[in-house]
Amino acid sequence: MTLSGIEERFSLISIDKEIYINNFSEDVKTGLTSESKYLPFVYFYDHIGSQLFEKICELPEYYLTRAETDILEANADGIASQFPEGTVLVELGSGSSTKTRILIEAFLERQNLAHYTPIDVSHQMLEESSCSLLKEYPDLEINAIAARYNEGIDHLNIRKDQQNLITWLGSSIGNFDRSEVTAFLRHIRKIMHPNDRFLVGIDLQKDKSIIENAYNDAQGVTAEFNLNLLTHVNRELGGDFDLENFAHKAIYNEEIGRVEMYLVSNIDQKVYISELDLEVSFTANETIHTENSFKYSLDDINGLAEGTGLYVEQQWFDTERFFSLNLFAPAVD
Repeated sequence: MTLSGIEERFSLISIDKEIYINNFSEDVKTGLTSESKYLPFVYFYDHIGSQLFEKICELPEYYLTRAETDILEANADGIASQFPEGTVLVELGSGSSTKTRILIEAFLERQNLAHYTPIDVSHQMLEESSCSLLKEYPDLEINAIAARYNEGIDHLNIRKDQQNLITWLGSSIGNFDRSEVTAFLRHIRKIMHPNDRFLVGIDLQKDKSIIENAYNDAQGVTAEFNLNLLTHVNRELGGDFDLENFAHKAIYNEEIGRVEMYLVSNIDQKVYISELDLEVSFTANETIHTENSFKYSLDDINGLAEGTGLYVEQQWFDTERFFSLNLFAPAVD
């Protein structure tokens, strides 16, 4: 699939590859030389990782996507009806934009032209998803940004004469520690005009077994997704990680209220990363912490909003109340 014939409705800003590799190098070196080893979750989403995550979203154990999709299908028209002609739909971590199609269609029912600005770390995924959307929706215009969240937000062209609906779906908010997400939401609040809104999918606290099953699927796709992080290091930084020597582990820490995902070394081993001139030693059962996924109570959500200059204007749930979709508005100063 190519962009031939639809270029006039598409633009793409891409953060320099060298900057990305420099950030990746620094983060990998810092994480793997720490006393408790870790790798930042953002590097899951190379092209292969993005494709694997799309597979995860279709798994029977992964309730999050189904619940959020049900909420959007039931409420997208009502959401779109609150925004005027010319509203820009911005999405953080857009991936394949599968769920966003529901919102795009709702906006196109009410507007002559829909404006969509997806932000994603994967340049290739952005091109593929944008091409698919533009071919399907002739009244859609896409201005994509290939970058991490903060970099992408800084490249947004937020104008006072237009209204913006910024979306952050899939409970990606859960990947951030509470202090990190507070700082990030304050950053979002600073760029929002009074009529802008921020639509955020947030996973809710529930039975431990339901949560743990979602991150330990029977087909092993989540394990493959987690291990692909090491493949990413091998490809970009000349690492010699042997994936057979590591295993996936995901547990729900009820005390903290988060899923913790790890890669576990099966043996005593050494790994060399040539681009960093770094040798990393692992003992058997030593872990690399790769991701957190915090689960929220309703009080947590309200507290987060109040602490970041926002308030919950509207809130929707799936029938089992596993998941929430939250429309945040800027609080009056």
